[in-house]
Amino acid sequence: MAVTDLVTFSNIQLRPDPSRTVIRPFNVDYPGPFKVEGHPRVERVIDRVLSLSHDELHAERERVTASLDERHRDVDDLLLHRFGEVMARTPDARTITRDQQVLIGAYLSEEYSFEAAALFNPSMVLHPDQTGAPDDGLRFILSLRGIGEGHVSSVTFRTGRWSPQDGFSVDPASRTAVPPRIEPSDQGATDGGPTRLQCGNSRELSETVIFPILPSQRQGIEDLRLVRFVDAGEVQYLGTYTAFSGSETRCELLRGEDFKTFEMQPMRGAVAGTKGMALFPRKIDGRFAMLGRQDNENIWYLTSDDLLTWEGGEKIVEPKWPWEFIQMGNCGSPIEIDEGWLVLTHGVGSVRNYCVGACLLDKADPTKLLARMTDPLIVPSPKERDGYVPNVVYSCGGIVHDRTLLLPFGVADNFASFATVDVGRLLAAMA
Repeated sequence: MAVTDLVTFSNIQLRPDPSRTVIRPFNVDYPGPFKVEGHPRVERVIDRVLSLSHDELHAERERVTASLDERHRDVDDLLLHRFGEVMARTPDARTITRDQQVLIGAYLSEEYSFEAAALFNPSMVLHPDQTGAPDDGLRFILSLRGIGEGHVSSVTFRTGRWSPQDGFSVDPASRTAVPPRIEPSDQGATDGGPTRLQCGNSRELSETVIFPILPSQRQGIEDLRLVRFVDAGEVQYLGTYTAFSGSETRCELLRGEDFKTFEMQPMRGAVAGTKGMALFPRKIDGRFAMLGRQDNENIWYLTSDDLLTWEGGEKIVEPKWPWEFIQMGNCGSPIEIDEGWLVLTHGVGSVRNYCVGACLLDKADPTKLLARMTDPLIVPSPKERDGYVPNVVYSCGGIVHDRTLLLPFGVADNFASFATVDVGRLLAAMA
C-alpha cells in the first residue's frame, strides 16, 4: 500500500462482524394520510399485546427471551426500559403486568447489526488508563465507523496495545453490545441542546455502541475524529463527527471524560454544515483551533473562543500533486511534535483514488505550511482495493509515541488495519 519504504504494516485486520448486534428502538407510525391525532399506532400494538391470553403471552415472552438471551445481557431490563420510554410518550391508565411490559418493549425494539456491512475509518487516542501497558509501549482506544442495514453508520470502539517489540494487538470484541441510556435534556436535543448518553452498563469499551438518536443523525454518525484535549491540566476526550439526516449534513461534537458518559451537541456557525472538521489537542493563543475542509477542496485553519461555534477560517493547504488534484483534507486532529504540528492528510486523485499523506505546520502559527509530502504515504493496494467503496485508504487520526507514528486506517470503506512510521524519516521525506 505504500509508495515509499517509510511504512511498516501490521497483519491485523478488523473486519465487520454481522453477529454483533445491539437492541435499539423500533419506531412505528402510520403514513401521513392514515394518522389520527391522539391515536398513534403504538396504541394499537399495545392493545394487541394486552389481548393475548395468559398462555399466549407466556409462550411469546419465552420465545423472545430465549432468542435475545443468546447475545444480550439483562434482556428484561432493556425491554422494560424501552417500555418506559414508550409510556412516557403514550400514557395508558390500564394495569399492565410485568410480562406484558416486557413484551410491549420487545415489539417496539429491534435487533440491529451495526457493523454488518463495514467497519472502517478508525481514529486512535491514548487510553486514559495505562495500567498493563507494555514496556516502551502504550494502551490505546480506537473508534471505528460501523455500517449496518440501510447504510446507517454508528460508532463502535476497541481497545489495544502497541510496543516496538510486539507491534499492535487488539483486544477481542465482546459478543455483547449495549445501547446507551439517553438522559432527558432541559434544552432538548432537537433545538440544539445537549444530549447525554450513559454507557455505564457496558462492562468493557467494545460493548459501547453509539447509534443514531437524533433527527440530524437519522442516516448516520460518520467518521468520529477523537482527540485527547488538554486545557489547564484538565484532560477530556472530544470528537467531531458528521451527522447525516439523509438529506443534510452537519458537524457535531462528542464529549466524554471516562468513556462511560458522553454528551452530543451540534456545532454552530457558517462552517457547521461541513464534513471533516478536527480539533487541535490544545488551545492556541488562548483560542480553540480546528482544521476543516469546508470548500471540499482545501484544508482550512479556524479558531474560536467557543468550542461549538465556528466561522470563516483561512485556507492553508491546497492541492498540488496529482494524487490530490481533486481534493485535500485532514485525516484527524493535528499531532504536536517537536518540529511543529504533524497533520495526516487525505488526497483524492484520478478515478477517485483516496490516498493518505502528511504535512507539517508551524507550532506557533499553524497557518504556516512548513513542509508536505510530494508522494502519498499510503495508497490503495491492488490486492485490497475492492470493498464497499473501492480505491480508498482513509484514517480519522493517529498518535505519536516516542517518535513513532501509530496510524490506523480504513481500506475500501470495508475493514481497518494499522501501520507505523518513523517520524524522523517521515519529516525527511517532505519537501
